[in-house]
Amino acid sequence: MTPTPLAEPDMAAAAELWRAYCEAVPGVGDEHPSVEGFGDSAELADELLALVVEGRKTATATLVAEFAADEQPLPRIGGYWIACDGRGAPQVVLRSTELRLGTVESVDDAFARDEGEGDRTRDSWLADHLRYWRRVTDARGIRWSDDIEVIFERFEVVWPLAAPKPVE
Repeated sequence: MTPTPLAEPDMAAAAELWRAYCEAVPGVGDEHPSVEGFGDSAELADELLALVVEGRKTATATLVAEFAADEQPLPRIGGYWIACDGRGAPQVVLRSTELRLGTVESVDDAFARDEGEGDRTRDSWLADHLRYWRRVTDARGIRWSDDIEVIFERFEVVWPLAAPKPVE
């Protein structure tokens, strides 16, 4: 089965979600968060977003080269972003709580667990992410190397406020 392409984010709906958050939480500031989906297909975006909503996924990892290719700044601690489902509908506001640059191989057991995917082990994390990133780099014309930089990011769901706490 061919994966469904990830839809472009609904920027008007994202602006409304962000406005609701800013009204509910005074002092957020003038930041305009990035708006994006997880992964490279609608199915993967929905699967990973579900893990976020249930509280199992509290981390993500992205190639630095992807930010460069999209002409986007790297995340910053305390920065916000809006995660969309596979149809591009914004669902949650996330806030970055921890960032680390490293190579793919520098992932540790705790990060693999916090990313919440697969069986949550480092071995499965490496296998799944290497497969995913090789697919992404091939599709985007990014040169792959074993020392390609990754930004390891932990985040919290800040809106809607009723989001569940992480599952242990």
